[in-house]
Amino acid sequence: MSDEPIVLHDADGAWPMDFARERELIAPLFPIAPRLIEHMGSTAIPGLRAKPVIDIVVLMDALDDARPAIAGLEASGYSWWRDNPDTSKLYLVKGLPPAPRRTHHLHIYADADEVRRHLVFRDYLRTHADARDAYQRLKEELAERYRDDRAAYSTLKTGFVDEIVALAGGPARAGTDRHRDAHVQQAGNHSAAPIVATSGA
Repeated sequence: MSDEPIVLHDADGAWPMDFARERELIAPLFPIAPRLIEHMGSTAIPGLRAKPVIDIVVLMDALDDARPAIAGLEASGYSWWRDNPDTSKLYLVKGLPPAPRRTHHLHIYADADEVRRHLVFRDYLRTHADARDAYQRLKEELAERYRDDRAAYSTLKTGFVDEIVALAGGPARAGTDRHRDAHVQQAGNHSAAPIVATSGA
């Protein structure tokens, strides 16, 4: 998967509508109906600056149930990362070159707890402006420092995400991300941005 510079955009009220249109497009491509198709990530949180990429999470009973949909997803513009080292999901991206930019990420899981983690984080930031603003400050700091390193930008946010999910009573992250730990070690204290105490928790 090719990298693109990290550029955050102001929140756009059209992002939820973009998700709804894409859900209508992809849902019929699954011969076995998903348990859910949801909008996750920063574009799903009103008021939060984000990369203008719609993250979509799909929950299946088994990953093999989703594999028959891959050909149709590729025909609709998605590229499947066949060699993704994260074997917990199927990951597809829409808008890779020669398209001008990526527009959608599709994350297909069979692990209900992993999907719940993403949705617990989304819902908490939707209802706690102080946590949302703290997350935005972290994103802006990382986007400035790691503009051309998408992996570092993503992995160095996980500490914040995990703390919010725990605060909201969500499930713990499964396993240990060695790549994230390597980036954290390299970044030192810079990556350990404090999380504000959130009101109404």
